[in-house]
Amino acid sequence: MFSKPEVCILPVAGLSTRNLPATKVLHKGFLTLDNIPIIAYAVEACKTIGIKEIVFIYSDQSCKHMFEQYYAPYPFLENNLKEKNKLDLLKVLEDIIPQGMKFSFALQDKPLGNGHAILMAKKIVGSRNFIVMWPDDVYLNFGGPSILEQLVDVYQKTGGIVENIMEFKREEMVRYGALVDAKRDGDVVYAKGLIEKPALDKVPSNYASMGPYILPNIVMDLLPEVKKGTNGEINLTDAINLAVQQGEALTGVLCKGERFDCGTNQDLAKANLKLSLINHPDLRTFAREVLKDFND
Repeated sequence: MFSKPEVCILPVAGLSTRNLPATKVLHKGFLTLDNIPIIAYAVEACKTIGIKEIVFIYSDQSCKHMFEQYYAPYPFLENNLKEKNKLDLLKVLEDIIPQGMKFSFALQDKPLGNGHAILMAKKIVGSRNFIVMWPDDVYLNFGGPSILEQLVDVYQKTGGIVENIMEFKREEMVRYGALVDAKRDGDVVYAKGLIEKPALDKVPSNYASMGPYILPNIVMDLLPEVKKGTNGEINLTDAINLAVQQGEALTGVLCKGERFDCGTNQDLAKANLKLSLINHPDLRTFAREVLKDFND
């Protein structure tokens, strides 16, 4: 059985322009889903598999400062809540920081692609295998295992590269990294490579590389060799493909759960609506009344 990684990279660099105007002064990681910041869903998923260290890849000091503040003790507020006997809120505050988890930071000062962002964590990651997770892709699997738990379950049997994948129509695959020579066995897909954003006439399969990813350390060594892709950026999928060419196994998992791209305002609204109705049953009656106003 392969040991699960204990470090996860969370890229939070970028200007969050798709979520403007809210993100003019607030990083999109702190936009909320049912009053919980988006970033907390990623950190909670890390907690479920025993991650010991999270590395935030940031783009400027104001971005870094937000994450440092959120994942640090706040004695003034904590003492205030204690004095007012608001122990329920104090627990909410204390639960923000998972016990035993370390938070580190690495700067990406130029927007050269997601692969370049991952490379900035090389010194912190060292010789360890690692996980990469896009924080604004929120996966909700109500009552079931988290997306990282599902990936780790497969990884402990296969090792190598294990990633979350999704199935799309052929014409949609030009937007994603596509698995090459894909062979499906239940919810697991074995592949022999990846092509980033293929031309329509060269789409090799309907399975898209989405992340999160569990990656062997060799990917860090290969990232400097990656050339700019068709999008002019250094892509993580290209480094993954190089690792496969050097003998690493590539396994995709059709993870259970619903994906919300919370880097878009529309999906952010959808996720909020669904979570609110699930977590607060009393709102369902109100929602039905509102919907009546839209019935033709």
